[in-house]
Amino acid sequence: MYRSDRGSFRDDSFETTAPVEVGKEYDVEIEDIAKQGDGIARVEGFVIFVPETKVGDQVTISVDRVMRRFAIGHKV
Repeated sequence: MYRSDRGSFRDDSFETTAPVEVGKEYDVEIEDIAKQGDGIARVEGFVIFVPETKVGDQVTISVDRVMRRFAIGHKV
């Protein structure tokens, strides 16, 4: 009677595709600073946290991890 995916959001309409990929490099500008102190960059509106940066930095980053709503990268 009950399906195993009951209550989950597995429907394709909820799935978002990140515009960045692990291991790829991107040229970005740090737009803001997160509460934890990491710089915040955006690629097509998608947030990427970049440690050891400050607002206004123009950096090339490599993406280390991609999550559903954000990614984590580092300066190259």
